[in-house]
Amino acid sequence: MGGGPMTRHVVAGAAAGLLIVLATAGCGAPAVTTPASIGAPSASAAPSVEQTPAATVRSPAPSAGGSPSVIPAFDHIYVVVMENREFDAIVGSRAAPYINGLIARYGLATNYHAVTHPSQPNYFALFAGTTLGLTDNENHDLAARDLADQIDDRGLTWHVYAQDYPGGCSPEASVEGGVDLTGAAGWYVRKHEPAISFTDISRRSARCARITGLAGFSPTEASFELIIPNMTNDMHDGSVAQGDSFLRSFVPRILEEPAFARSLLLITWDEGTTNDGGGGRVATLVIAPSVPRGMRSDRSHTHYSLLRTIEEAWGLGCLEHSCSANDLREFFPG
Repeated sequence: MGGGPMTRHVVAGAAAGLLIVLATAGCGAPAVTTPASIGAPSASAAPSVEQTPAATVRSPAPSAGGSPSVIPAFDHIYVVVMENREFDAIVGSRAAPYINGLIARYGLATNYHAVTHPSQPNYFALFAGTTLGLTDNENHDLAARDLADQIDDRGLTWHVYAQDYPGGCSPEASVEGGVDLTGAAGWYVRKHEPAISFTDISRRSARCARITGLAGFSPTEASFELIIPNMTNDMHDGSVAQGDSFLRSFVPRILEEPAFARSLLLITWDEGTTNDGGGGRVATLVIAPSVPRGMRSDRSHTHYSLLRTIEEAWGLGCLEHSCSANDLREFFPG
């Protein structure tokens, strides 16, 4: 299915993209953001049924701090979610030269935190603006409003690319796969793919068909594209070096696409290895042609910030905790 360019309220012609990585947001006043170079490298079961009340959808309050910047109405937004690494395990690491090259060229949120542990509630935070009170990685069927609903209501399109996902609206908790497009073979796990847990997607075949493996990836398939690598390539089971290698082979498929001229790519990590900020301090890369080279922001952000950034770009309203989160607008000084 195609995604088209748009103004804040109107869908227009050609396509472009935004890639997002998961993060944690707060509501404090924004800190000064300045370009910076990279520092010295470091050495380094059957689903249950959850009748969850639908999320409240309301108009967001102005992002804290009153930044004059405006988030562009990107044609495409891409979010890539990696796994289980604290900020300092990535930024400046000799094991991640490609990632650190992106940081030097684009933007980095340096005060971004996951919201909790373990993995799955962080993905729900990104996709629905709330953890839904869940604190586990078990299968759940959730009746709640989510980002896909917001996007559909605006007349835009979405697609989830989950590496090694078997397709067919599979409810399986985990499936071992082979090499899916690029990177190493590994496991697909449901706990890392949030869309399948929402019943308005999983129980509607046409919507569920928008969740596929990675082999058919197209940077112009949809307005919003969520990319979930398998357990080896996302650094969960694999090393930092393996995850860096995956991104080196995958990310250029977005950056070298002409549509990237009107796109944003965000790369984040679902959680860190500490309890800092709730789920650990994680790196979040903000990648777009308009981002000042080497920019860093120490404004407080979370995964709710990432969701709010998408909502603000396309005028979607807001879901739950995203309504009070700082967005990432400082990276787009206009």
